[in-house]
Amino acid sequence: MPNVMRVLFVCTGNTCRSALAEAVARREAIERGLSDVEVASAGISAWDGAPASDGALLVAIERRLDLGSHRAQQLTRDLVDRSDVILVMGPHHYERVVALGGEQKVWLLTAYASRSDTGHAIADPFGGDLTAYRSTLVELEREVRAAFDRLVAERAPGPA
Repeated sequence: MPNVMRVLFVCTGNTCRSALAEAVARREAIERGLSDVEVASAGISAWDGAPASDGALLVAIERRLDLGSHRAQQLTRDLVDRSDVILVMGPHHYERVVALGGEQKVWLLTAYASRSDTGHAIADPFGGDLTAYRSTLVELEREVRAAFDRLVAERAPGPA
């Protein structure tokens, strides 16, 4: 696959927000016919191999997203190096990516589509009720869709 775009989503444990964002992005790529976009997720404090949280699994099922095979992975310098765009859920995730050498390719997810220097953290639903998970997923769907709008626009070939 020539010119594959690798997008990495990062949160804390990689069992809620980034896992859901990855699933939403995978669906978005399929719906847009983007076979040259690979998505993954990781956590700055992930327990390698942990499944998605129960709340994330349940709200994913409601939205026809599959998190059943998701396994958390720790954010590493290698993952940062292999990614083209890294979209994080909050400022402390941003700082960790920068510390691992990703300063030129990391954005707060909520700031990426607008190319803004400011954005807000996506609320962590971990430990919350299903309403919190649903709210987070709705925001992730909106933000990931907007991020894909930017990715597609920037990858479009210019006039010949």
